[in-house]
Amino acid sequence: MTTKKPSKSSAEADSTLPQNFEQAYAELENIVAQMESGQMQLEASLNAYTRGNFLLQFCQKSLADVEQQVQILNDKNQLVSFKTEND
Repeated sequence: MTTKKPSKSSAEADSTLPQNFEQAYAELENIVAQMESGQMQLEASLNAYTRGNFLLQFCQKSLADVEQQVQILNDKNQLVSFKTEND
């Protein structure tokens, strides 16, 4: 007798990094819309919430990095490259 593994939903929480801010934000908007519809089962809602939280943190860090770049202006008012801790 074989047991069936539960299939993973597209909103299931994972730590896959989005390619950029725009992709993360679009996915986050999609998750919010799905959750607001009230049509998700409890487990799917929990997974969506966890993934949404991960995406929110990614977006906040992306915005903070851009803000830091804007603040790093040299004497000639030219934007200087900003290296994150991960670079």
